[in-house]
Amino acid sequence: MAKKTKKTGFEEQLAQLEEIVRRMDAEELPLEEAIEAYEQGMKLSISLNKTLEEAQRKVEILTRDAQGEMKAEPLAEDEEPHD
Repeated sequence: MAKKTKKTGFEEQLAQLEEIVRRMDAEELPLEEAIEAYEQGMKLSISLNKTLEEAQRKVEILTRDAQGEMKAEPLAEDEEPHD
């Protein structure tokens, strides 16, 4: 199976992680496959966490001005996440 060149969306990654957890909880996997599933689950977990942290940073840049109005401030270049 060819690798996807496009990033998998957050929801799709979350669904994949949930399926891995379900399969591992059901004890359907032989040890070798369980280890592979665990490794894949950890990669997905790290990716999902990174996406959530990035979203949190974007939300945090929304601030109120002196009049109490919401305004967006651009994310500083040095705060950009690195892959």
